[in-house]
Amino acid sequence: MPRRRVSATLGFLRKRSRIGFRRSSTSVLTALQMTVCAVGAYAFAEEVLGHDGPLFAATSSMIALGFSRDPRIRRVLEVAVGCTLGITVGDALLSIFGTGLWQAALVLFISILLARFLDSGTIFTTQLGLQSLLVVLLPAPEGGPFTRSIDAIVGGIFALVITMLLPRDPRREPKTDVRGLLAELSNVLRESAVALRDSDSTAAWHALVRARATHTRLDTLMTSMRSAEEVARISPAYRRHRDELGSLRRAVGFIDLAVRNSRVFSRRLTSVINHAALSDEAIESLVQVLEDVADSVDVLSRALSGRDSAERNLNLRQARIELAAVAIQLHPETLQIKRLEGEGLVLLLRPLVVDLLEATGLTHEDAAAFMPRL
Repeated sequence: MPRRRVSATLGFLRKRSRIGFRRSSTSVLTALQMTVCAVGAYAFAEEVLGHDGPLFAATSSMIALGFSRDPRIRRVLEVAVGCTLGITVGDALLSIFGTGLWQAALVLFISILLARFLDSGTIFTTQLGLQSLLVVLLPAPEGGPFTRSIDAIVGGIFALVITMLLPRDPRREPKTDVRGLLAELSNVLRESAVALRDSDSTAAWHALVRARATHTRLDTLMTSMRSAEEVARISPAYRRHRDELGSLRRAVGFIDLAVRNSRVFSRRLTSVINHAALSDEAIESLVQVLEDVADSVDVLSRALSGRDSAERNLNLRQARIELAAVAIQLHPETLQIKRLEGEGLVLLLRPLVVDLLEATGLTHEDAAAFMPRL
């Protein structure tokens, strides 16, 4: 028993070490940017502006850069505005209530509620509350309390300059995220196919759970898209990628719809399996369709996550051809489906395929034209 525990502990430590090393190795550039930015902002505020110990110049630059995927301009504004407003609120409340522990608690409570009223941003709330608290508890720095606001603005400006001059490729994170999202969609379709082939409603339910879990991935993708578009807009080095990011955002919108349709399809599939509503021939046909759609999603994933434009266009064309080949089969008679439950399943699959066709670049009219009339 002790040996097993030691072995499990060592295995856990090895796994954590590998993950930590990989995470650290991919963060070298960001860590270097944050270091240069923080030290540079601190030095500028101290040497050029003459501020004594301008810690907020360094901390605000690190917050504005950071490892968060939130757009950086928003983070810079949250830091600068939150800092300035926090000092104003703290000074106003200080003149009313005076100093002391209960006054500090009251000022902090009011400041946090005011921050949540004004904006939902976590950084904004933290900065406003922190500055209000510092105003009450600490003496004002030389130059007055608003020196901290100037330091925060200096740090934010340095963060924006670093973003413009030494940016990371803005396409990398959204492409990684879209690849992960499409991989999950492909897995949902394949699990649905296996569930249908085995007449296993529990497996179909697992596919539904997996489809529902993609919501977090989609939120992450939308955040990285906003951040990437912002970097491409403010950085001269990556402005040429704005059209590509615009195309990716359009595709992501249709992928979102396809994922939502996959949830509805998986939920309906559970009921169809429980009621044994499909013949063996219909099951075989529908299983093949699901596998073909999953294969097409894999091709679409390679297209949208690829860096080479020629290869990307080739994969987009291939995905379009494969999805069109599936679309023309989506009629109950073609799939040998005769009962109402099975027909409803086909009706749910049709918009999913149309969404994927639109994600390849087709218009809605052109995508829908592949569908046989019902």
